[in-house]
Amino acid sequence: MKQRRVHTREFKLDLCTRIEVGELTKAQASREHRIAPSLLDRWLSQFRDVGREAFSDSATEELDRDRRIRQLEEALGQAHLEIKILREALLKKGPRSA
Repeated sequence: MKQRRVHTREFKLDLCTRIEVGELTKAQASREHRIAPSLLDRWLSQFRDVGREAFSDSATEELDRDRRIRQLEEALGQAHLEIKILREALLKKGPRSA
């Protein structure tokens, strides 16, 4: 099994900065550092969202919290939709016969 590499905060900030200023393209960075383009996209997204505060524990925790909130909101919306459908089905069925 391939061991995962751990990149320092400074490395991520430097790479993102170099890409943002045009010193390096995403493709070049991906090839030179053997980093998946999807991982670079995630790093760049964090960097663009919070700037130099990116990749700190608090920034990561905040992004995780926001992601979890979105997941919960989606689940809540789905539950509301299911309840609405079930209520409509019960109304169409009519009252129970005893």
